[in-house]
Amino acid sequence: MRTSMRQGPEIWIRGPVAVPEAAPPEPARPRATARRFSWVGLHGGAGVTTLATVYGGHDGGRAWPGPADPRSVLLVARTHAAGLDAVVPAVELFRRGEAPSGLDLDAVVLVADAPGRLPRPLVQRVRLIESVVDVYRVPWVSEWRLGDLGGRPPRETEPLARLTGAPL
Repeated sequence: MRTSMRQGPEIWIRGPVAVPEAAPPEPARPRATARRFSWVGLHGGAGVTTLATVYGGHDGGRAWPGPADPRSVLLVARTHAAGLDAVVPAVELFRRGEAPSGLDLDAVVLVADAPGRLPRPLVQRVRLIESVVDVYRVPWVSEWRLGDLGGRPPRETEPLARLTGAPL
């Protein structure tokens, strides 16, 4: 009795099997290296040391980078009123050419000063800052407050991790 079922592909090979030719090695391609940054805090407690530990780069504290430090600067401030008030004057130093020679301002990093949403007046200040410079936001991370800086950076900071070359 013959059925009309379709048969699968033939699995037997007859005759010698040819050894595939080895592919030529791929030419070496230049790889981009992660750009190094100097983190500069605009006020005490901004979070510079934590960010430098998590994302890499030079922990400049509140001082401008020295001659041997990376020349690309990420300014850091908390999202409370005093922290946001410190951002615009610092950005203006770069705009007017009054920052130390050879430094490049790449962005401002705003670190949450508390869990939850920002009050409307602070949101308006952040929008003003975002209108003049690139801004990266870092949410409140309870583990960081407890000193646990291991693990992956928060998902919300993927753009910052890509900028700094930190592993995601």
